[in-house]
Amino acid sequence: MRFLRRQSDRRPRVRRGVALLPSLFTMGNMFCGYSCIIYSLRGDFESAAPYIGISIVLDMLDGRIARLTGTSSEFGLQLDSLADAISFGVAPAILAYSWGLHPLGRLGMFSGFLFVSAAVLRLARFNVQSAAGGDKRYFVGMPSPAAAGVPAATVYMFSDGVTDYRAALAALAMVLVPAVLMVSTIRFRSFKTLDLQMRRPYTVLFFVAAGLMAIATHPRIVLVAMAYTYLASAFIGLALTRFRHRGHYAAAAPAPLEPPSADAANR
Repeated sequence: MRFLRRQSDRRPRVRRGVALLPSLFTMGNMFCGYSCIIYSLRGDFESAAPYIGISIVLDMLDGRIARLTGTSSEFGLQLDSLADAISFGVAPAILAYSWGLHPLGRLGMFSGFLFVSAAVLRLARFNVQSAAGGDKRYFVGMPSPAAAGVPAATVYMFSDGVTDYRAALAALAMVLVPAVLMVSTIRFRSFKTLDLQMRRPYTVLFFVAAGLMAIATHPRIVLVAMAYTYLASAFIGLALTRFRHRGHYAAAAPAPLEPPSADAANR
């Protein structure tokens, strides 16, 4: 009887431990955002930028773990949003400002604030849309982790920093473009609905292994390519959609009526 009681007492503890696991990943995400801020203020951009990448990985894992273990909750959702606001809003803005926007003075400071505001608005809209349901294959607006990856990958690629005013003006694009895309209604592809048990799982594993090897051997180039390719994918998809619609309308339009020839009129 004592053994059975001990077993029954352990079950709630195990459940509580499993429920705590996604929150631990979320706290790790927040810690990485905080670490990025600290290293950015120190001027150690080569150490600061990778923390954004680690935050992105942890943010992907905490949601998947919560769904797999059946421990999703309103508390976890709110905690995740607050952590994302730090890691994908405040941290990238401070990283970008410390790295290359500070020569612009108030313009650089205001640009960083626009990025933070866009990230917070994007997270709030995502929570509302998630509660209402919708097409899970796409995000409405650029997701904040992907937007944070643009300045993080850029800084990691060119970690020496920017001191020239003209170069700082060019660096504005890596903050303002993702900020505008976050609050836009342009659709971005979501990879959360990808079926890993598809017909050709070995092909997927091959590409995953190839991607990891590429990141391990040439991390700076590959990460920049990934960040900007995902950013450009929305514009490419938008252009292809408009091109298809134009072709559809052209095919559906009736052929113009030709006037009767002179011979037919004489008949």
